[in-house]
Amino acid sequence: MIDQSVDLTTEPTTAEPTTAEPTGTGLAAAAAPGDRRPPSWQGGARGGGRRRLWLAGLVIVGALAFLVLKGLGSSLVYFKTADQAVAARGQLGTSAFQIEGVVVPGSVHPTTVGVDFVIANGGVTVPVTNQGSPPQLFQPNVPVVLVGHFEGPGNHYLSDQIMVKHSANYVARHPGRVTAPDGSLR
Repeated sequence: MIDQSVDLTTEPTTAEPTTAEPTGTGLAAAAAPGDRRPPSWQGGARGGGRRRLWLAGLVIVGALAFLVLKGLGSSLVYFKTADQAVAARGQLGTSAFQIEGVVVPGSVHPTTVGVDFVIANGGVTVPVTNQGSPPQLFQPNVPVVLVGHFEGPGNHYLSDQIMVKHSANYVARHPGRVTAPDGSLR
């Protein structure tokens, strides 16, 4: 037998849903009745959620680009010979760069914080104050590359690192680049 009893404890159903009318405009208002996502995730006509996501992405990409460029800018050090550096003194200002020259004989004077000396290249001399101990191979008539910047209005160079170029090897690789204090090529 088939049970045809009626449950009288529940209310009869109607053809229309009893949910509240959707509020808002555009596609968000016409979301499916079962869609429980917030209106900003439903892809409304204004696209507020997508727009915020794009904006956040652009901010992050912009911040990363800024950090990369800032990091590269501070890590890039420009290489100039002493005569090139003096000629470009106005452009270089006090920014960090590398300068190359030959240590002038008789100019090396140890100080309490490092060493003072003069480098020369192309007939131009540059007085240098190095803060820190020089390498063992540092001596007069040896080509050096210094890391630092110009200090004050003159051509005084403040260095925090000295790199000694081994004369025979360096000159062989860079003919015509290293000049002796008298201006002759090595």
